[in-house]
Amino acid sequence: MPDTAGSVTIKRGRKFDQVLEGARTIFLRDGYEGASVDDIAAAAGVSKATLYSYFPDKRVLFIEVAKQESRRQADEAEVLVTLTAPPDCVLPEAARRIIAFTLSDLGQAVFRLCIAESDRFPDLGREFYASGPELVRDRIAAYLNGAVARGELVIDDVLLAADQFAALCKAGIFLAVSFGVQRHYTEAEKERVAKGAVEMFLARYGAGGRASGRPSA
Repeated sequence: MPDTAGSVTIKRGRKFDQVLEGARTIFLRDGYEGASVDDIAAAAGVSKATLYSYFPDKRVLFIEVAKQESRRQADEAEVLVTLTAPPDCVLPEAARRIIAFTLSDLGQAVFRLCIAESDRFPDLGREFYASGPELVRDRIAAYLNGAVARGELVIDDVLLAADQFAALCKAGIFLAVSFGVQRHYTEAEKERVAKGAVEMFLARYGAGGRASGRPSA
């Protein structure tokens, strides 16, 4: 079955994954603007004609690579669903993964491209969101549901809580990166954000104290 990327039909074939892997290598190395079709074809070990037979232009190829990368992030988040460790053990690792993707060259490039092309290709952002961020949100929510059932968390709206957790993981990072204020963060800086996100989340939703939204007795 053909797929679509930004309302453009792409086809799958024997060398489809090979082309994607070559494109991923070049996009991560050179970014979207710096990546050339010639370099992508060379890295994939295919001719430009073969590349174009799968993807009509570089933008379509890029968004497909981005969607694949986002699915990979979501598959990693799948592990959270089966974990029964308490939130203060599981959530820090989830926070680190969210932060890592937010700061990745690919994650930043995807966001900029989706914003820049939103008028011409309104489906592009929706497709990317559904293939990545939404899946991660749903899988975090599945873990939170389990923690609620075990009495470790008190949450009325689990999907909202999952969105809030993801937003906390980007505090002080997302806007700075988006506006070019700061591109790179040390491990200590990333860990500071992850730790703060988990502590604030548990202060609100932890089973004790003010988790229910009511003042402590």
